[in-house]
Amino acid sequence: MDPIGKEEELRRELDRMEWEFSMLYEVSNAMRTTLKLDQIFYIILTALTAHEGLGFNRAMLFLVNEKEGVLEGVMGMGPHSGEEAGKIWHAISQRKMTLDDFIAAYDNFKKDPESKLNSIVKGIKIPLREDMGILALTILEGMPFEITSEEAKSLVDPEMQRMLNTDFFVTVPLKAKDKVLGALLVDNAFNKKPITKSDVRMLTMFANHAGLAIENSRLYEETVYLSNIDWLTKLWNYGKFQQLLSFELEKAKLNDMILSLVMLDVDNFKNYNDTLGHIKGDHALRQMADILQSKSRRFDIVARYGGEEFTIIMPNTSKESARVFAERLRNEVEAFYADDASIDKGKRLTISSGIATYPEDAKTKDELVSRADLALYEAKHAGKNRTFLYTKALGGKK
Repeated sequence: MDPIGKEEELRRELDRMEWEFSMLYEVSNAMRTTLKLDQIFYIILTALTAHEGLGFNRAMLFLVNEKEGVLEGVMGMGPHSGEEAGKIWHAISQRKMTLDDFIAAYDNFKKDPESKLNSIVKGIKIPLREDMGILALTILEGMPFEITSEEAKSLVDPEMQRMLNTDFFVTVPLKAKDKVLGALLVDNAFNKKPITKSDVRMLTMFANHAGLAIENSRLYEETVYLSNIDWLTKLWNYGKFQQLLSFELEKAKLNDMILSLVMLDVDNFKNYNDTLGHIKGDHALRQMADILQSKSRRFDIVARYGGEEFTIIMPNTSKESARVFAERLRNEVEAFYADDASIDKGKRLTISSGIATYPEDAKTKDELVSRADLALYEAKHAGKNRTFLYTKALGGKK
């Protein structure tokens, strides 16, 4: 190659390196704008697929579930068919979307019911064993795999190829502090553009930045979660209960729905604690929390209100339905402690409950809590181990 040709090639390489570092800088800044994990995922995949980013046709993100020993699909971005690809690219070219535009479109992506690839990726769960294919090997060996030839393609599970509608692709591990968190899979399934060694090098550098962003977000979310959890029972604490009740009440108002609040108190707890000691008392509160949580519906919100008092927010639930539920809980707790020989029969643990419902009994959060608490007081005053509903007749009492 003549000197001019070498100089031109060197200039192109320098331009590419400058673009790579500039892009990494931009994306790293974008990832620092949020600590929400799902938004981090979206920014990562946007950077991989946007024309101003790395420009792959599609990108998929998988994370390790250490507890189950599997790799789980988290998010996928890009078309699933040639026809879908044509529509997407036409829309992008018409709107001349930049990387910032893609990132700003996060809320629309979340609501998109036609994101077929995203749905498919979220359904993938791969055991972390050497015989489970390239994605599992990417995690186990902590290194990229380039499936860019027919020979390499023979190593890929045909079912995975069919599911993802891909022939040639590259996987890279997502790392943070020498720990493999997950993997990225990218391809050019529709424009068939070859994935070069330079692309893989850039993808690997990008994955290192992405891995750190994911780890930071996880640590943040764990810290936020722990600050909202009652240390003893692992239920939501009082502060989080107040926040969730405000949210659910506002949602009920906007959607013209009802909402019931159950306040529960553990009967005879002071005697139990004084007789058997604080260790047994703490254990009883944990057992109580387990019963309340396991018997509640998936969308009910169980919290420790304080001391031996608990609360359950029941969205879109009538007062009668809440009463039936509270009675079932009461019977469950009574039966659980019925054979407890360590305490006198008349002083065994039971629960009393008070129920109030929006909008029938209260229009505000404070009114709802106060009136459920008033019904609870009446249940305790009437002899414990019973469920009372708030009525206007109770309003002048206590």
